Amino acid sequence: MHIEKRKLGRKIKYYLSHSFREGKKVHKIRKFLGANLDEKLLEERKAKAEILIIEDIRKYNIIKDPLKFELSIKDIDFVKKVEKNIPININHLSEKQWRVFSELFTYNTNAIEGSELNSIEVKGVLEDNKWPDKPKNDIAEAYGVNEAIKYIRETKDHISLELIKELHRMVFKNSKKFAGQFRKLGEEVVVANRFGEILHEGAPQSRVVFLLKELVEWYTKNKDKYPAIILAAVVHDQFENIHPFVDGNGRVGRILLNNILIKHLLPPINIDLKNRSEYYESLQAYQKRQDIKPTIELLIKEYKALKKIIG
Repeated sequence: MHIEKRKLGRKIKYYLSHSFREGKKVHKIRKFLGANLDEKLLEERKAKAEILIIEDIRKYNIIKDPLKFELSIKDIDFVKKVEKNIPININHLSEKQWRVFSELFTYNTNAIEGSELNSIEVKGVLEDNKWPDKPKNDIAEAYGVNEAIKYIRETKDHISLELIKELHRMVFKNSKKFAGQFRKLGEEVVVANRFGEILHEGAPQSRVVFLLKELVEWYTKNKDKYPAIILAAVVHDQFENIHPFVDGNGRVGRILLNNILIKHLLPPINIDLKNRSEYYESLQAYQKRQDIKPTIELLIKEYKALKKIIG
């Protein structure tokens, strides 16, 4: 850390600065100390600014070595065996089955985030364009999720920054002004419970694009190395860890998860509302310990339930 001086007219402004490298990008943190400071006051403010800069550095390191999960050969072989025994072949899914899945997924993925539409109302909206007396944003997002499911069936893109932004735009184009836009400067994410305890901090806004590009590169490098369920779990959990949007990350992450699965010829998956607590616990396991196993276990559990639903 070092002191920077800037002369502006008769004033001399003082800043405490610190630079560090991440890949090819250099980050710089700067704290304003004041103008025309004497030596004593400068030292006092420098000491306080150092504490603030250290806290900022901690935030930059919230997502450190994010994709170094640990799975044994036995774990990987088990997932491969599970995939071979999934009782639904994506190539054999009829349009009716896709419709049933999309309605099911739309209801649950929105309900997890607090939508007031029940499953019957979602079916009425999507099949008959029948609007219930419920919040208009909930209705708009039901249409949006359904459209996004159709889109991932057609696109050849597995994962890219453009795909991520497009999925967000589709889902929220009629409900959020920032649809399709990553967080802007100053937009940071801290998720707390009702007691004020911090459950999750998204990546600092300045790191969002870097980390998403890193995720895309990881997937491209490993898409033929790991089973699809593992790939989808890592992409989903790391996406949620980054939290690139002000809001709507959960729904986009679950759609992205399904895009990875169907690109590897596995059927799509639904995270049921009744499993919301287990779902959140799996996210916490990854965010705090880079433990991907709880997410994999949940996906396998949901696959077993999917056969009973869409048959």
